[in-house]
Amino acid sequence: MAYTVALTGGIGSGKSTVADAFARLGVPLVDADVIARQLVAPGSPVLAQIVAHFGAALLQADGQLDRAALRQIIFTHPSEKAWLDALLHPQIQAETRHQLAHISAPYALWVVPLLVENRLTTQADRILVVDLPIEQQLARTQARDGVSREQAQRILAAQATRQQRLAWADDIIDNSGSAEALIPQVAALHRHYLALAQAASSPTGSPA
Repeated sequence: MAYTVALTGGIGSGKSTVADAFARLGVPLVDADVIARQLVAPGSPVLAQIVAHFGAALLQADGQLDRAALRQIIFTHPSEKAWLDALLHPQIQAETRHQLAHISAPYALWVVPLLVENRLTTQADRILVVDLPIEQQLARTQARDGVSREQAQRILAAQATRQQRLAWADDIIDNSGSAEALIPQVAALHRHYLALAQAASSPTGSPA
């Protein structure tokens, strides 16, 4: 299995932007959100289970899952969130392991928003946190998703705190500035991860 760097961060932190920057350097991505969307594609067994549990009202006219409606349900009913997590998380993890096992690059970037919340920290060799002030998170979430400040605050409150996430970080990317400001940070980390991956694969290894 490839040396695995877990990329995480709260909503609106810019995980996708950072992941794209690594991808442009040739780093393969394994994205938990992409896997989750594939699992609930129209006609999938998982989507059928979700519809059987929550009702056909969660299906859009084109057969797609109505994510906004589902999100509203699980935010207001913790027991329903627990049911959905129990259904999805084992399958997401199984597919994640499958994809990582078939990567031949020196290292892979595992994009996993809820790394801390789902207690997956031990499944990565290195943890990279995308960080920015909470006010910026709220503003970016409102602008991107078209939600109110109150809705953005509720989403943020359901996730790990900034302090909890940073406590697990081996490395931190500051995304409080422009997209251009990310480039040198990503380039430096890429060089670092290549060295760590090489050391991990050598018989003797070397200190980080």
